[in-house]
Amino acid sequence: MPTLVGYLAAGLVLALFGVESSTLIESVGDLGVMLLLFTVGLHINLRSLIQPQVLGVGLIHLAISTVVVGLLLLAIGFQPLTALLIGIALGFSSTVLTAKSLDARNELDSYHGRLAIGILILQDTVAILLLAFAGGGSPTFWALGLIALPFLRPVLIKIMYAVGREELLLIYGLLMTVGAGWLFELVGLDAKLGALLVGMLLAGDVRSDELYDKLWALKEVFLVGFFLQVGLGGLPDSRSWILIGMLLLILPLKGILFFWLMLQFKLRARTSFLASISLTAYSEFALIVAAGAAASGIVDNQLVVAIGVLVAISYALNAPISRSVNELWARYETAFNRFEKVGPHPDHEPRSLGAADYVVLGMGRAGTAAYDYLIEQGKRPVGLDADPAAIQRNLTEDRRVIYGDANDPELWTGLDLSHLEGVLMTLSNVKAEASAAENLRKEDFEGFIAALLRYQENKQILEDAGVSVSFLPIAQAGRELAQASLGQETQLSPS
Repeated sequence: MPTLVGYLAAGLVLALFGVESSTLIESVGDLGVMLLLFTVGLHINLRSLIQPQVLGVGLIHLAISTVVVGLLLLAIGFQPLTALLIGIALGFSSTVLTAKSLDARNELDSYHGRLAIGILILQDTVAILLLAFAGGGSPTFWALGLIALPFLRPVLIKIMYAVGREELLLIYGLLMTVGAGWLFELVGLDAKLGALLVGMLLAGDVRSDELYDKLWALKEVFLVGFFLQVGLGGLPDSRSWILIGMLLLILPLKGILFFWLMLQFKLRARTSFLASISLTAYSEFALIVAAGAAASGIVDNQLVVAIGVLVAISYALNAPISRSVNELWARYETAFNRFEKVGPHPDHEPRSLGAADYVVLGMGRAGTAAYDYLIEQGKRPVGLDADPAAIQRNLTEDRRVIYGDANDPELWTGLDLSHLEGVLMTLSNVKAEASAAENLRKEDFEGFIAALLRYQENKQILEDAGVSVSFLPIAQAGRELAQASLGQETQLSPS
């Protein structure tokens, strides 16, 4: 069960015993939200938003959700402004839950994982505008000076590299988050908006991914304060429980709408199903926006409590389904495939490997090095990757690379594997490599399968899956370094 559910439940239980929120809890919670928005900003890449599937599905779904939820809120007596604001906020899907679910299933790098994250980034971008509005405040004349912030990007990145990779990088991230919030508050804008925008300034750099990893666990700790604070608001009143029940009844429609829209954009049924399940939950951003609106007097605190409970229940409902989503797909694959559009799909697995005698699965740095070496040896390799950007980059460098998702059990189905001498897997995830090897062996592939290892203890997992040989790059590099050293000594020794 997602930990957010536990934090909210803990706050509700404490509220029953008369415990109230405090300045300390509020401050911790505010910092947690700012860190969340800063880390979200670090991953907002505008290039990931220009895909028609992301823009089309994300914007159309958000528009329909806003209309449906907004009309529902109007029908039960909410003011038009409140209905519009909350309608948009409840159209968001949970960034935290989706990312954690995909990561737990090792599917963050899959096509449907990237599609879901792209849609979430689009929603987070819309959330910037909502936060700016809901956060209230009266911008001063000096707020115009924030237009110069993008020009500070080279300086901020240079400092980020100067602090190194250890504790100072963590402190740098904290200072950027708190400093941006302080600066925006100083000119009359919401501190959370400042944290998100400064995170966006650093996005796209290699070191920003390291900063994201450093701040992830710390953000989770401070977010406890935010969810506790919401829980300490107490239980919803009878009217709010009615609202919660109605919104939970339309929650399945959220997933069905995602599934239908993805099919309209000619995505495969499997991609549409897996991505839709991941996105079928209300977002913590709805709670953050509602809390900001309550602080500005736009909505009452009782609505914030109701949305908190709603988000928690949607998490609790989604978690077990997401955990077993691949088993659900295997059981109902035939039924869902009936809805798939006829014709080419942007995420279609390869129908042929051509005259290739080697397959390189995963075209990152290790994959491209393996591919180039095979070319030098007169072989005919083909690269497979699930990242459209990686495919395009390799195509521009004259490598033959096609779409292929290692996590998809249908990847090798129907392919002629008889002419393949070997498959080289350079993925960063051992479970994905093991899954690909198992599926290869199920298709009666008897050739050579090699895989890269990150940890020696995973060697047995790959062997059990059918991998012929696995390599630990660090250990291999150490041996080669020693060999080079011995060879150098031999050359320098007197004859």
